[in-house]
Amino acid sequence: MTVGVARFSYSLLLPIMQDGAGLTELGGGWLATTNFMGYMAGVLLASRLHNLNYKYNLHRAYLVLSVVTSAAMVFTTDVVVWAVLRFIAGICASGGFIIASGLILKWLVKNHHRAELGIHFAGAGVSIIATSVLVEVMLTLSANWQQQWLALAAMAVIVAIPAWLWIPHPFVDGQDVTTAKDNPPSRVFTTFMMLAYFCAGYGYAVSSTFIVGIVERTQGLEGRGTLAFLLIGFAATPATLVWDRVARRIGYLHALLAAYVLQMVGIILPLLNDTLPIVLLSALLFGGTFIACVSLVLTMAGKFFPSNPARFMGVMTLAYGAAQIIAPVFTGYLAETFGGYNLGLYMSAGVMVVGTGFLLRLVNLERRSVGKEGVLR
Repeated sequence: MTVGVARFSYSLLLPIMQDGAGLTELGGGWLATTNFMGYMAGVLLASRLHNLNYKYNLHRAYLVLSVVTSAAMVFTTDVVVWAVLRFIAGICASGGFIIASGLILKWLVKNHHRAELGIHFAGAGVSIIATSVLVEVMLTLSANWQQQWLALAAMAVIVAIPAWLWIPHPFVDGQDVTTAKDNPPSRVFTTFMMLAYFCAGYGYAVSSTFIVGIVERTQGLEGRGTLAFLLIGFAATPATLVWDRVARRIGYLHALLAAYVLQMVGIILPLLNDTLPIVLLSALLFGGTFIACVSLVLTMAGKFFPSNPARFMGVMTLAYGAAQIIAPVFTGYLAETFGGYNLGLYMSAGVMVVGTGFLLRLVNLERRSVGKEGVLR
């Protein structure tokens, strides 16, 4: 819910706000960037909090704030105020991705389950489906952008209830009982992983922010933006579970490498052919890979640091978040300057190519230093 409403719903409402509230391409990029800046701030806060009980309560506070910031969007058309609200919403999104992931990984380790986040991250895909359907229903009712935000806030209230009740508490009888031994990676491995994850963050930020607007502004595809976003959700929901199984068979790095390549193909396809079937295939490829990249990397955190997964999560997410801050505003600037998103998509695909190169380097490092039965198998 925190990610679905606090982050993904903006992609759906971006073209609606551009038409109804006068938001420009550059302004839309800046709002996405402030959202990612908030996400980065939330990650920094989570990495500095070592008391798991504080994190547990902070996650609950983020649930409330994600509802409030969504509803508050309707009371102004001031881009600066919107930016503040999107910043706070970004902080809330870090609760779903980082704090909740860490608490769930610790619960899995404590209860002798596989340290995999597939089911948890499937929720992101479900949230994309739910927000897409809601926005489309509201459009059929001729709802304006304010009514759309209020409807999303109402949905967030409903979904926040199980999120509040079901997040596992990190303590048993007041004490942390985790005794798992950490297997920290080398500094070289961590550096290349950060660089590769930065590239994934760039590719994700461009497509997730602008894909609805790109489709809506493609001649012959007007009105199909929500459908493309809905397909992203349908692909993302089972994707993390599928990629977990792939990783068990071929290793996490090889699975991550495959996801990068497929995501790169998904980014480049609309540039080669902008017909509806190809654009929808692009959406499926993006949906089936972007959340898998996040899930696989954060699952690796549990492999390296089972006693404190947030240690590796925080470092990786800072790299991912830095790319998310840069990518939307730069892409929005290119779109406004050159009258379209093509150049921004080429940049995004190029960055993913570089990230694939970093992953190939990591595969070679793992082969030499860890071997077939290493921690990432």
